[in-house]
Amino acid sequence: MLVGRSLLETRLTASVLIVGGGPCGLMLANELGRRGVSAILVDEKPGTAFNPQANATQARSMEHYRRLGFADEIRREGLPADYPTDVAYFTRYTGYELARFALPSSSRASELIKGMSGSWSAAELPHRVSQKYVEAVLRGHAERLPGMQLNYGHRLVGYTENDDGIVGEIECLDDGRRFQVRADFLVGADGPRSAVRQSLGIVYGGETGTQRDFMGGRMLAVYLRAPEFYASIPHAKAWMYNCFNGDRRAFMASVNGRDEFAFHTQLRPGEDESAITVNEAKAAFQRACGAPIECEVLSFVTWTAGHALVANGMQRGRVFLGGDAAHLFTPTGGLGYNTAIEDAVNLGWKLASVVKGVSPVSLLDSYEVERRPVALRNTDYARRFADSLGLFAPAPDIEDATDEGNEARRTAGVYLEQHARAEFNIPGVTFGGRYDGSPIIVSDGSRPPPDAANVYIPSACPGGRAPHAWLEDGVSLYDLFGFEWTLLQFGEAAPAPAAVADGVRALGADVKLVKLPGSLRELYDADLALIRPDQIVAWRGSASQVGTIGHVLARALGHGASDGAPAASAGGV
Repeated sequence: MLVGRSLLETRLTASVLIVGGGPCGLMLANELGRRGVSAILVDEKPGTAFNPQANATQARSMEHYRRLGFADEIRREGLPADYPTDVAYFTRYTGYELARFALPSSSRASELIKGMSGSWSAAELPHRVSQKYVEAVLRGHAERLPGMQLNYGHRLVGYTENDDGIVGEIECLDDGRRFQVRADFLVGADGPRSAVRQSLGIVYGGETGTQRDFMGGRMLAVYLRAPEFYASIPHAKAWMYNCFNGDRRAFMASVNGRDEFAFHTQLRPGEDESAITVNEAKAAFQRACGAPIECEVLSFVTWTAGHALVANGMQRGRVFLGGDAAHLFTPTGGLGYNTAIEDAVNLGWKLASVVKGVSPVSLLDSYEVERRPVALRNTDYARRFADSLGLFAPAPDIEDATDEGNEARRTAGVYLEQHARAEFNIPGVTFGGRYDGSPIIVSDGSRPPPDAANVYIPSACPGGRAPHAWLEDGVSLYDLFGFEWTLLQFGEAAPAPAAVADGVRALGADVKLVKLPGSLRELYDADLALIRPDQIVAWRGSASQVGTIGHVLARALGHGASDGAPAASAGGV
């Protein structure tokens, strides 16, 4: 497209320049493109991920994919529909099975969720799928959106910022040609070594370099093909295979349910990672198997476990950070990629609202206010899961065919089953992130439920995820929400649509009115509830407060109390 043009002749313009084409950048592209906001994305890689990387999509991310219309497509990716997603622990893969936490296949998940309540009242259950497949779906949908340009094999050389916007200099890695991008905003979703973060002088804070028996220190990741694996082990299939012994600790996720696996093992003292060869990577897998199961190494790389890092800031002026550029996790709990998705969702609707002139630029100040505390929370949860698994060491005789070995395996099995339930049944972590104290949340004085990893108490206390329900016709409540703002009205106390329209017309916001049966009022404990584009409760109140909806929405859009929106109070607005 740019061949034969000089630098001055190749200035592209978009509302947002996105640096990084992983989950965060691609999700942001979808959020912006669906709202008619133009963006240019650049990434140094030649395309989306080849290696599996993250392997677990949490239910909240699946709810966002459902909102965008492609949750079913994501659920079809990865493992076969009838493949169990169990988490299992073995001394070695051909050795003793120690514990197993049974989880449903993707086909069962879609049906099971409709009968679940309490902590798992949700539109979607989690899905076990490698990030490489998710990225491909996100990219495919983003590329079809008008005003969206995705440029892999390109890097950001540098940028300048002024009061009017950003000018970024982009280089094509194939031929070295450069061009400029003029944008209103820049988003750095360019990973843990983020050049954008470094340009802002922002550093990570938190915990790093943690050493554990497992999931702390240098790790070897091997992407491999082993067609005979399932036939070679005497155990039922699982999604996650954990190897627990004193010689070679590892975990391995099934990538396609047939012959591809993502194998990760702790490097042992004395192992020189710079000298690892394909044959040594293969041998590490076979050692965890406890048998010479034939495999083909597709790729291997070393990485560091033991991070619980969050950037000291996530925005400066017109520049924002998301995903691994803003927070770096040890992968226990699968929280890194899922936190990145929520970064993009939060920032996407806000950038669009500002670009379209619905909100003042000050709305964007709420991004760091809301997302950084959640990043701190989630990295802490991941660290706790890593401690639980990595600080529990195998007994020396755990592989012995003796009474002592039997007791060691029994003890380990009890512990590992408890750990699996704690790490892989986490509705509280998944749904419980909140934005309390945000300037665009209108508090009603109520207190949110306690934050706990394994229990989630649905609550419409403003600042948290909107409580979900399945309606009588099998429709998810979330499917009734508008893509932008939604005003829920419960029972006969609901005001006339005209009264609401009068309150929001001047703001230029897209608000959908949804009338619901009075039987659902108890779920929200209010006559009215204002739901943000990211499905967060912004405000709730009584029918008598309908006349203040315009002020409430103005506050939620970032205009602030000084612009006519009411201040938060115990009595609502």
